[in-house]
Amino acid sequence: MTTGEHSRPEAAPRKAWRKMPFLPALALCLALLSGCAAVSVRQDRPHGEVSGDVLTTGELGRATRSTLMMLGIDVDHCQQAVDDCLQRLRTSAVLSREERFSAMAEIALADAMALHEKDKTQDWGDQAIADYLEVAQYAYAYLFRGEHTPAQRALEDRQATVRDFYHHAVEQLAVRLFERRKKEQPIVELPELRESRQVGTWNLTLERMDLRLSAGAARLSEIVPTSRMSIEGMRNVYGRDGLGAPLVAVAVPDERVEAADDAEGENIGYLPATMVVSFPAASLDELLVTRQARIQVLDPYQTKTVVLEGIEVPLGANYTAPYALWLARSGFGRQAIAGALGGSRGVHEPRLFMMQPFDPNRLTVIMLHGIASSPEAWVNMANEVLGDEALRDRYQVWQVYYPTNLPVGENRKEIGELLEAARSSLDPGRSSAASHDTVLIGHSMGGVLARLLVVDSGDRLWMELFNAPPGSPKRQRLAALEPYLTLRPTAGVSRAIFLASPHAGAPNSGWLLSLVARLVRLPKTLAGRTQQFADMIAADQPEYAQFMRQSPNAIRAMDENSPYIRMTSKLDIAPGVTYHSIIARKNPDVPLEQAFDGIVPYPSAHLPGADSELVVTSGHSVQENPEAILEIRRILREHARRVAERDATPASVPTPSE
Repeated sequence: MTTGEHSRPEAAPRKAWRKMPFLPALALCLALLSGCAAVSVRQDRPHGEVSGDVLTTGELGRATRSTLMMLGIDVDHCQQAVDDCLQRLRTSAVLSREERFSAMAEIALADAMALHEKDKTQDWGDQAIADYLEVAQYAYAYLFRGEHTPAQRALEDRQATVRDFYHHAVEQLAVRLFERRKKEQPIVELPELRESRQVGTWNLTLERMDLRLSAGAARLSEIVPTSRMSIEGMRNVYGRDGLGAPLVAVAVPDERVEAADDAEGENIGYLPATMVVSFPAASLDELLVTRQARIQVLDPYQTKTVVLEGIEVPLGANYTAPYALWLARSGFGRQAIAGALGGSRGVHEPRLFMMQPFDPNRLTVIMLHGIASSPEAWVNMANEVLGDEALRDRYQVWQVYYPTNLPVGENRKEIGELLEAARSSLDPGRSSAASHDTVLIGHSMGGVLARLLVVDSGDRLWMELFNAPPGSPKRQRLAALEPYLTLRPTAGVSRAIFLASPHAGAPNSGWLLSLVARLVRLPKTLAGRTQQFADMIAADQPEYAQFMRQSPNAIRAMDENSPYIRMTSKLDIAPGVTYHSIIARKNPDVPLEQAFDGIVPYPSAHLPGADSELVVTSGHSVQENPEAILEIRRILREHARRVAERDATPASVPTPSE
């Protein structure tokens, strides 16, 4: 209020004036003399709460409004005459650099968002790219050419806000530049991105491109921003705070790659990427007028920091978004059910998904899901491993997606062959860290398969079933059974973790399991081969032959009375393989030997000689239990520590006398 807004008060009658209390009258006089410039304060929000900005509320933030008012610039005028407003801010002599550039960044961003994001009626093309480049330019000037270093402003709310302005602008640049490139060619190959491009008056140079795609997926089809991605179904979203706009780079299979190359496994095709834009300039004045921009697209798995203007800053990242987007688009849930029922839309042979491109320097974790399931079963487990920086730096995660309607022996054979083919393709000489000290993690039937991948049967199964030593005529006649009866430990695996795994089978009782067992179907080709095997062994093992003729699908094959389960459950895990059990029980009050998770009884899940055994109060899906996830993180940390200590110890050198 100003005094010019008030008319002179009429004189009060003398008698009435005398009746007024002295202090209220004095207060009235002082208020009139002050021109009503009263200030009131109230605490209506928690201490430290940020008032919002153009990204969160759609309105200019408090700091920018204060800067405009300091210069006597009307906020509405600024939003209508943006160029004039920016020029007045640029030339002001009373503002600090931080005040000037933070306000300019937000005003330019508000204008760009209103023009290019809220108004979808017109495609501005190169103009949109230019507008977001200017936003990033002003924000970059604040971050690196202010009067204080980023470290000196570390506790300021404004620095985080301006960093968000920069990220939003860079995110929009990434999407729009990629869309511009796709108009020229629908599928973009990485080498074609490594070039300078002229966009309007701007010259853009792709200075660094670190994305690593598998040989079978060397082409990009989409760039997806992550800042406003809403992820449901995951407990946590993991990333790294820092500079750079986190993105998801979506790759598609390269149809020109020979089918034989698929043996190396499938990269999931959804990769984390972080884009950084910088503006080379010798001085601040040059920075504000340059039309040169340098772009880096970095792999946050490989790069943790980036140097800008001589300052090393952490590189921002979002590790959960690519995994979530892959699962959301995969359709695994429908495939898993269709596969279990023998449907044509299910998976028919094991497939290997690598959560990131193969890294020879990282240890490998291989996850095997349970029956009627898919990689979706590991959603929180895998996310927690990727979210743990200590584990993320040491491990790469592979997931095996296999048809759960097949018997255990068939899946064991095919998964073993798949892993061997992948290793042979990725690391033929078996010389990298990724080929050694691998950890297998299996849930339910996946745990049984994991165990069978680390046992050494020798000739035991041959002798127990057929009394057929190597080279005997009977062994030669039954040679087709060799992959199922001679089990060798998978090369390079030194640790295994079993979750709710029925190593000795599970009781095939209850109406639900009986119904599922009747519904699960074998593929026709496998059903025919099973009948052939039954005929081969009928003379020696009539009981086993009869079992095979009854279509031993996954449910029946996991029955505690299954001959294959009875035999293989007695096999010892190979020397040199450390193993752990995580066992679920629904009722903690029941004695351990009688405990049950609804599917698997404790005695079947328990393995003598385990390095550790954790019993968790949980249903059968214990891989989702936070306590089980923490235990796996503990085991993986311990495993990595022991491997590092072993590798750091010099090998003993034999003396001449030895």
